[in-house]
Amino acid sequence: MSHTLEWKARVYLFEEEGTTKARAVIDTGTTVLTGHGTARRNPVDADVPEIGDELAAGRAVLDLGRQLLDIAERDVRGTGATPPDPRPPVGWPV
Repeated sequence: MSHTLEWKARVYLFEEEGTTKARAVIDTGTTVLTGHGTARRNPVDADVPEIGDELAAGRAVLDLGRQLLDIAERDVRGTGATPPDPRPPVGWPV
């Protein structure tokens, strides 16, 4: 079975007084999800807006990704199957 879909995604960035906020929106055609991310510049750091944009946008996209994975896991469980853990381990091994 083969199919092709197009999901539309947009990232919105807002910067004010050393804080950048991002909103990532994905529209699947049946569902619209929104992820959020924030980056704050340390007052002693140089003012490089692109870095705040990248951090905030990256965090918003990660938030959106987590939401998509949670929905997929719920859908898989709804079929009676057990989903694998899609999240890679983070941090130092114990």
